[in-house]
Amino acid sequence: MQAQKLPVSDRAHHSTEPDAGISEWLASDAQLAVAEPDITVLDSLAPLEAVWRALDRDNLNSLHQGYDWCMAWTKSFGRQLSIVWGRIGGETAFILPLEITSFHGFRTARFIGADHSNINTGLFSTRFIELADNLEPQKLAMSLRRALAGRTDLLLLQNVPLEWRGRRNPLALLPMVQNQNHAYQLPLLDKMESTLQQVNAKGRRKRFRAQLRRFEALGGFDYISSGTPDEQHQLLDRFFEQKRERLKALGLPDVFADPETKAFLHGAIDIRDRDGRMVGLEMHAIRLKGEHSGRIAALAGLSRKGDHIICQFTAFDESAAPETSPGEFLFWQMVAAQHGKGVRLFDFGLGDQRYKRSWAPVKTEHHDVVLPLSLRGSVGALMHRAITRGKGFIKSQQKLYVVAQRLRRVIGV
Repeated sequence: MQAQKLPVSDRAHHSTEPDAGISEWLASDAQLAVAEPDITVLDSLAPLEAVWRALDRDNLNSLHQGYDWCMAWTKSFGRQLSIVWGRIGGETAFILPLEITSFHGFRTARFIGADHSNINTGLFSTRFIELADNLEPQKLAMSLRRALAGRTDLLLLQNVPLEWRGRRNPLALLPMVQNQNHAYQLPLLDKMESTLQQVNAKGRRKRFRAQLRRFEALGGFDYISSGTPDEQHQLLDRFFEQKRERLKALGLPDVFADPETKAFLHGAIDIRDRDGRMVGLEMHAIRLKGEHSGRIAALAGLSRKGDHIICQFTAFDESAAPETSPGEFLFWQMVAAQHGKGVRLFDFGLGDQRYKRSWAPVKTEHHDVVLPLSLRGSVGALMHRAITRGKGFIKSQQKLYVVAQRLRRVIGV
């Protein structure tokens, strides 16, 4: 459930005039009610690049399903692809970029890069979105089952908001279970002062001033928000080191350890358009001066599409700057820096953590599409639903959640 309504802007850059082919197909609600997408499944991205990039221009289609993002992941991991291309009346209605993986022991089709995605919407044309509520859910599910038959046992599309910034997602037509995680967002208003009014402005300003004095007593700091490509890649490598050290101290596995993930994120740094309104990954950091000159106290990776900023990950090192809370201080710098740059939403990403709740007045539910494609897939679907609901229950019970976190650290999973 959202604590407040998300701002809506930067709608699709497509023409608002209906396409001729779709207009014929959607001549009436009656025709739409019986319409069924014509679905083709491809093994590579390249044949769809032109239509894919056309859908990318809609800023409400997630960056994580963008052509360049998916290509960077595919080049690093090389997994089997199943790119679902849906058309009606000869016009592209949607693209679902999927890869085939083993998930809980079942052969599963998931969004490309699902383990490192904070929001997934799929790619839909604006015309299809406008009229999808009239589609019969069974027909969309049947079309997907036929298209993916023999390729996989289960279609599992995770972290999908049923509604994103006022727009209903057509994936809501499919069988779903609520994901155990929520996403947290901070709407950015005209000025930093106005934005802070949403999140206990007085207390946050007081804390920021105290942190600033502590940094100045240590010799000062630099806030790094850009730089040469080489500098950006160096900061990412430092993030991997800091995160590894932090997770090891907590007894948790390092989800960034494998070379494929590192190569993908380095590739994401090189994704950006000319005007800076689409950025795959940009590293931000607090670098100390004085006695600890050059030492990185906190790091974060941000992505941008349109007016939406997503914080993909963070890491911090408090050993050189005790009592400064460098991670929180970096968030202040990043949020403040986005004002005046056309950004309206700062997204802290998935996962319930105290610092996210303290910064973000908006909480967005995510859901998982769980569509079995075979008898074996039906077992996998039941298992995923049970696991997800179990995790959701544990997270809703504070005492149980604390015990689960401690247990996770003990067994290292």
